[in-house]
Amino acid sequence: RDVGYSSDYMQEGDPRIFPWGDFMRRTRVDELPQLLNVLKGDMHLIGPRAESSKLVEFYKKEIPFYNMRSIVKPGITGWAQVKYKYGGDIEDTKEKLMYDIYYIKNWSTLLELKTVWLTIKVVVDRKGL
Repeated sequence: RDVGYSSDYMQEGDPRIFPWGDFMRRTRVDELPQLLNVLKGDMHLIGPRAESSKLVEFYKKEIPFYNMRSIVKPGITGWAQVKYKYGGDIEDTKEKLMYDIYYIKNWSTLLELKTVWLTIKVVVDRKGL
């Protein structure tokens, strides 16, 4: 089966999520291991969110310019994550790609600071879960 169907995306009440995983997701503890990747230099704090390699290959075939996201290292948070809702399908992925490309083309210290501020707001307001 090819990827990109709604069953490939996490959904509200997704039966694949067990209680401990749900707790980790709600408290964002699941993001902590990525800090090791930042310290190793494999990721940045801010940049396009990493996707599974299976989805990346699918998106590269289906979405023009999707590979532009790989110009920069992935981030734990990103402009698309703070400006757009959680993506549940390929149309959402196309929208998020526009935010990722905007971030890449318009990178600045101010944009980084805005992204950090909006990320803090998202976490404190418990949005995007």
